[in-house]
Amino acid sequence: MTGDRVFLPSVDSTNAEGFRRAAGIAPGASLWIVAREQTAGRGRRSRPWASPPGNFYGTLVTRPEGTPDAAALRSFVAALALRDAFVQLTGLPQVFALKWPNDVLLNGGKVTGILLEASGPVLCVGIGVNLIGAPPVEGLEPGAVPPVSLLAETGLRVTPEAFLDALAPAFAAREAQFAVHGFAPIRRDWLAHAARLGEVIRARTGSTDREGVFETVDEAGNLILRTAGGTIAIPAADVFF
Repeated sequence: MTGDRVFLPSVDSTNAEGFRRAAGIAPGASLWIVAREQTAGRGRRSRPWASPPGNFYGTLVTRPEGTPDAAALRSFVAALALRDAFVQLTGLPQVFALKWPNDVLLNGGKVTGILLEASGPVLCVGIGVNLIGAPPVEGLEPGAVPPVSLLAETGLRVTPEAFLDALAPAFAAREAQFAVHGFAPIRRDWLAHAARLGEVIRARTGSTDREGVFETVDEAGNLILRTAGGTIAIPAADVFF
């Protein structure tokens, strides 16, 4: 699933462009869309995603087999593929960690975000990577992970095209692992690199905050949190350290 590739000078959102082009993608095929800038980039919960030139803004458009629940687990596939690509490019496996549900951390700061969106049989896996610049930290909620860039943290300057050259095969390999063996090895590998596993974290769903020990991620991808009132499974939340 290295897929065909389209590079655009500018687009509103690579995910939006993915859905516009989805009709031309056959089952089993895939398409990478990468833009040099986004004019209306977004993250989870429709939050604006800052898109300065030089960073990576990309979407993998697919028509995956299986249930919607299985499609949602590709956030873990994407996170592992991103970490694999970073490690290949930098040779620094120790500085990258994975934050539930959809971030990659570099030296404890957020370097990548992942946004999965589905419409019918089409799945768009949107990925933003701070290759050379990170948005300002002003306005972050207390406990939110500050953004960082690959260039500032490692000294490595990578173009979006070169990053896709590392990411596309890494994603294809993780997708093949998922297709053949299911979620179990993906879950195992994700947990091996999970940030704050076994530590106290705070999970916010809507206006409800829950604090407890991050015990694991279960077979459905839920966050398992051990709180004062017992152990709970959380399917979606914002996590704060």
